[in-house]
Amino acid sequence: MRNVPHLLLWTDSPAPYIDAIAKAGLSDRVAIDTLGRKDKPSDTQRTNTSVLLAAGVPAGLLTTMPNLRWAQSLTAGVESWIALPDLPAGLTLTCARGTHRESMPENILAALFHIAKPYTAIVEDNRDNVWRHRVATPLNGKTLGILGLGAIGQEVARLATALGMRVIGTKRRPTPMPNVEQVLPSERTAEILAASDFVLLLLPATPETDNFIGAKQLAQMKPGAWLLNFGRGHLIKDDDLIAAVKAKTIAGAILDVFRQEPLPKEHAFWAAEGILVLPHIGGPHPQRDSIVAKLFVDNLTRFLDGEPLKEVVDRAAGY
Repeated sequence: MRNVPHLLLWTDSPAPYIDAIAKAGLSDRVAIDTLGRKDKPSDTQRTNTSVLLAAGVPAGLLTTMPNLRWAQSLTAGVESWIALPDLPAGLTLTCARGTHRESMPENILAALFHIAKPYTAIVEDNRDNVWRHRVATPLNGKTLGILGLGAIGQEVARLATALGMRVIGTKRRPTPMPNVEQVLPSERTAEILAASDFVLLLLPATPETDNFIGAKQLAQMKPGAWLLNFGRGHLIKDDDLIAAVKAKTIAGAILDVFRQEPLPKEHAFWAAEGILVLPHIGGPHPQRDSIVAKLFVDNLTRFLDGEPLKEVVDRAAGY
């Protein structure tokens, strides 16, 4: 057995990570083991592993891995990790924060264009051989409110500003940032809701954000405003949103994340006029593993050289 850290790549797509490790010249500095997501680590793997790459782990596993020092989540959201009753206090946990930067902002822009431009209706007209005059609404001059100005939110702000939109939003630690006219703390969310034509939810999953948007917050929005949720499903009180759209309290909503996925066929969102259900397309990317692999190898280099890791999870904050 080589006297090097043992990596366990617990994923169905280990090749991009192995390739990235090799290209970084780290292959001789680590011992790599792979495991399919449906498989369970062997006794030897549990004993030897010092670095774990995984989407998540079942309760009861981490305490059987005495040499585990660092776990890298394959996802940006780590609520399942933090919810583990036996998550070791001394384990360094990092997430894949920022790796959706190449795909999610474009999908969010697509949602904005879907709302503002009548292409979907025109497709229906084409099916019926109907030439019907329609007018597209400009995004230029509209206000986009982003709740959760992290890496994704800042990239959306850059793209939206290029379209001539005014961008405002909230951040846990508000500081001025490019392309955002106003950055407020979450305690002033009501001001963002009242001023926005589109409200984009990019908040993480924490106890503080559970049911963050309910009847009170929806009533603070403009009657013609749209709600877009690309953050976490639990941010919204489902029944309150359905009621608000039905009552025309807001114009409508585009939802990409839900409390339960896939969204059950009997869920009221499907039949609610004015609500568009997306099948969680925001973050996925054809080369997603290659993107995450870049972050992982950067962190692996830091780990091997004894340097601080990037995207370390703040357990108290929940992300």
